[in-house]
Amino acid sequence: MTSFYEQAGAARLAALSLATLTRAEKDAALLAMAGLLECSEALVLAANAEDVSRGRAGGLDDALIDRLALTPARVQAMAQGLRDLARLDDPVGEVVRGWTLANGVRIQQVRVPIGVIGIIYEARPNVTADAAGICLKAGNAALLRGSSTALESNKAIVEILQAALLSAGVPEAGVQLVEGGHEVTDEMMRARGLVDLLIPRGGASLIQAVVTGSQVPVIETGTGNCHLFIDQSADVAMALTIAVNAKAQRPSVCNALETVLVERTIAAGVVPRLVDAMTQAGVRVHGDAAAMALDSRIDEAADWDDEHLSLDLRVAVVDGLDAAMAFIRAHGSGHSETIVTNDLARANRFTAGVDAACVLVNASSRFVDGGQFGFGAEIGISTQKMHARGPMALPEMTTTKYVVSGDGQVRE
Repeated sequence: MTSFYEQAGAARLAALSLATLTRAEKDAALLAMAGLLECSEALVLAANAEDVSRGRAGGLDDALIDRLALTPARVQAMAQGLRDLARLDDPVGEVVRGWTLANGVRIQQVRVPIGVIGIIYEARPNVTADAAGICLKAGNAALLRGSSTALESNKAIVEILQAALLSAGVPEAGVQLVEGGHEVTDEMMRARGLVDLLIPRGGASLIQAVVTGSQVPVIETGTGNCHLFIDQSADVAMALTIAVNAKAQRPSVCNALETVLVERTIAAGVVPRLVDAMTQAGVRVHGDAAAMALDSRIDEAADWDDEHLSLDLRVAVVDGLDAAMAFIRAHGSGHSETIVTNDLARANRFTAGVDAACVLVNASSRFVDGGQFGFGAEIGISTQKMHARGPMALPEMTTTKYVVSGDGQVRE
């Protein structure tokens, strides 16, 4: 098997070619990838069935199985994501800003590819196609380190994508699957000078291991301990609809709702209705003492800091907007936080006072997604504050350089 360092070296060479591709060349490669992925659906699903079967036998929980499993619709969505990328503007070469000095020297800040991007992720094989496509469109080479649970799926997908790249005249080393044990992940994290950027996608333990152990720059994609605050002025029916969608539409993803905060002045009328709605959606409700006192179906919440990634929801009763924001500061992960309110001033206080990558007013946190934002496929949701924050799409996969042009000027 090819060593990681050989793969990284090949990726650096490929990145030199990818950086100079025209938009037409990149889009043709993306469309070839989408077409071949669709034509190879049976191959991808067969490989995925092996992973799912092995995962069930190994005791993976339902949330991880949901992330791992592919269906014809999910394969089609992967292909459509690549086509959507082909329709998006090419960020490479975009002039972020430009000006001319008094002496006639022209300065432009221009978007350029980052180079070689390593992506370390768990379970979800659709990430393989999304990440490969985004990196390609932004002119980067991708080293994809998926989890062992999705190995057969990822191998099948990458082989298909590489064949499509070759057919489009693009170096196949631009998209590579990195295989091996934990020592290979350690090599990726030490590969400063070969890998320009690492992006971890997965659970808290994976993300923290990469953030704390990497010598390569990292963009942190944080976990999603997402809250929804039902304000005293809220349309309760609307709040319940939003909460059920945010929790139950797909509970195993990072933008799913984990905790509902209810203002104490309306809690007696809201909490039982919330439990009714969640129970009908198959959601188990846990809560604090105040919530438990309002509905006997609520059992005690074990903690307030972790993602459930399942059909479980926490409920807490709080003493108003300031208390809700303090609760979010104490327990939130900086991902997505929501208020449901009919009071514009309180909505503005919430959006200004809550520190998160995305803050929502009267809308489901399930909208916090690159595709829903109109970005096309995304690499992940960044919860850090440097370079990229929120859904990371094409612009976030570039850096900039300054191009300075003159007519012979010299500094005096």
